[in-house]
Amino acid sequence: MPKTKKVGILTSGGDAPGMNAAIRASVRGAIHFGYDVIGINRGYAGLLDEDFTPMNSLMVKDIMGKGGTILKTSRSDYFPTEAGLNKATDILNTFGIDSLIVIGGDGSLTGALELHRRGIDIVGMPGTIDNDFGASDYTIGFDTAVTTAIDAIMKIRDTTFSHNRINIVQVMGRTCGDIALYTGFSCGADAIIIPEKENNLEEMCETILRGRDKHALASIIVLAEGCGSYRDYLQEVQELTGVTTKGTNLGYIQRGGSPTHFDRNLASYMGFKAAEALHKGNTKTVIVQRNGKYLAVPIEEALATKKEFNQEMFDTMNILAR
Repeated sequence: MPKTKKVGILTSGGDAPGMNAAIRASVRGAIHFGYDVIGINRGYAGLLDEDFTPMNSLMVKDIMGKGGTILKTSRSDYFPTEAGLNKATDILNTFGIDSLIVIGGDGSLTGALELHRRGIDIVGMPGTIDNDFGASDYTIGFDTAVTTAIDAIMKIRDTTFSHNRINIVQVMGRTCGDIALYTGFSCGADAIIIPEKENNLEEMCETILRGRDKHALASIIVLAEGCGSYRDYLQEVQELTGVTTKGTNLGYIQRGGSPTHFDRNLASYMGFKAAEALHKGNTKTVIVQRNGKYLAVPIEEALATKKEFNQEMFDTMNILAR
């Protein structure tokens, strides 16, 4: 009788809504294909600490709608070093874990690639609310983060309207402004400030003032955190407009909460496709979604794929804001 293969599953980096759905699908998919499944707690740090939990189908039965990740997550400074990578490889070999499913962003998948170069079969999934993974149209957690931000801004808009103010709402997104862009477009923001575009604050404020001339007496500016804190803009916007300007940082509420149906479906398909890719020997890959289809793309190609900015959405939003 052939020996059952062991696959480890871990989540790494920032948590994202939908990671649990991906874990569920990966576990059940891997079991379907004849694997023993080992949950690795706390990402690569937990791997180095040998923090392992054998997993079965029942353990993931009711986790799809939960935020966060039942496997926990972390960032490890030691893991990416030569010594850390060699230690992680030795531990996996000692425990007979010959393959790994990794859910995380660029850094996590870069680490997975290094493990593959040391003989571990790898399949990854992009789990990050920033939607900054160029190889995939969407990443796990992005839709939920945008939905959360829209809900918060619609509440903020009520008090902004009541006081005839401007409110700058800061959302996550260090190098990628997709959360700000999609949120701003969806809630009718008057302006967005994102890292992909040179932002002319004077022009932005002139547009807001033209709107006030038309009796649009409340304005929302959505700011991506990669362009600074909302506090950096308050005084200048108030001086340029003469309008009381307040600010709000939505912070970690964007990472939490029950995932949307889109993220549940995205993560479930990706999780199953990851297990299927392992079964077929299609490793050293990342599962991505492109034009509604799920593909296993080589990790190196995926990491090298530049994120495309949605210029059409940006231009349309600016036209509709006037």
